[in-house]
Amino acid sequence: MKRSVYIESSVISYLAARPSRDLVIAGHQAVTAEWWKNHRSQYDIYVSSLVEEEISAGDASAAAERLAVIADIPSVSIAPEAESLASAILSSNAVPTNSVRDALHIAIAATQGIDYLITWNFKHINNASTRTMIVNVVSDSGLICPVLCSPEELMGEDDAK
Repeated sequence: MKRSVYIESSVISYLAARPSRDLVIAGHQAVTAEWWKNHRSQYDIYVSSLVEEEISAGDASAAAERLAVIADIPSVSIAPEAESLASAILSSNAVPTNSVRDALHIAIAATQGIDYLITWNFKHINNASTRTMIVNVVSDSGLICPVLCSPEELMGEDDAK
């Protein structure tokens, strides 16, 4: 049985974007493309209607490219339990109260029993200083928190170089 991965919007955005001139972003784009091409088949991958909504925003042509990337990826539902868990994550200050969507991504993955949530959002989701708080809130709700990581963290050691 394959492990499952919830793909947060930033991963899709990096995958579908024109190559960046910013070296850090360009590196994230290259790692994302590598993971997508050579590693995603090792997992059952999912998005949600929240991901679809976020990647639909902005330039219509770019949004169409992002949507095409996820066209064949199953979308998990946003259960009422996810909204409740997102509220708990926000009220605990594990994620800032103005970052409702970030808390909801975590909550969707947790309530769906997904193993990993991959993201390039290091500010509010994959953040070493808040990860323990997030895991504790999810655990206190009786769920297992997905591993919050970047695509690079789901690649083999040789591939990440």
